[in-house]
Amino acid sequence: MAESVVMTGVVMGLVATVAMDLWALVLKHLAGQPTPNWGMVGRWVALMPNGRFAHDDIAAAPPVAGELAIGWVFHYAVGLAYGVALAVIMGAGWLAAPTFLPAWIFAVLTVGFGWFVLHPGLGLGWAASKTPNPWKARALSLIAHSVFGIGLWAGAVIY
Repeated sequence: MAESVVMTGVVMGLVATVAMDLWALVLKHLAGQPTPNWGMVGRWVALMPNGRFAHDDIAAAPPVAGELAIGWVFHYAVGLAYGVALAVIMGAGWLAAPTFLPAWIFAVLTVGFGWFVLHPGLGLGWAASKTPNPWKARALSLIAHSVFGIGLWAGAVIY
């Protein structure tokens, strides 16, 4: 049974992460919104073993070989981990008849990792406070994580 919960969580995380990435492409094509730069995230992750967890500006840090691939792998690993976490938290009962609200609430809460770990680590400040338009960045993050929540729920429904 535990294996089934984990497998369902993996599917949930995969569907949710793909949904989030498709949403980013929709925003790019319809609104000209740049897609996330997973290369900078990869650079951030790759520099962590050197003891660097926060940067004033990650773009000013020395490039790392394979940083784009590292960023994409990290992005999907986090998405899969979130899917498994939700599946474990909610358990087999919820997975047998998944409802949307818990998936959405969980997904919206995960924006905290971006706001309070990723953004400061990249030099963007708490919740994108050092960006040119912090409230726009925050709103886009909440919407993207809401799409992630739809994907978590959809993954649970289809699996």
